[in-house]
Amino acid sequence: MHADTGWSDYEGGATLGGMGSQGGTIVRDEGFRGLLRLTYEADDSRSFHVVTCGVSGWLSHPRFFDNAADALHAFESMKPALEELGAALPEGGPRSTADGWAAGPLLAAFRVRFS
Repeated sequence: MHADTGWSDYEGGATLGGMGSQGGTIVRDEGFRGLLRLTYEADDSRSFHVVTCGVSGWLSHPRFFDNAADALHAFESMKPALEELGAALPEGGPRSTADGWAAGPLLAAFRVRFS
């Protein structure tokens, strides 16, 4: 567990060192109440750093960086916004077309803010 934030190592840290969804090595991987996830992957040989944020059933959004400092800053700074987004969405994904329509502007605004 990380301080009192509610974020903890995803799968108890079992994913660390493995290959991430974007082809880098997972350096940090944290989850929040089983609904949110932030994964930081890196490959220093090609100046590749990516932070992928996810909301279960709703969103998987990668952000690419050319250095670790920027990626790690983004990793931490995205947590409150991701928590806010997760709290505004029905848990686990849309249950109806109306849920999907209602979530569209929230998801789009998040992606634009963190593009």
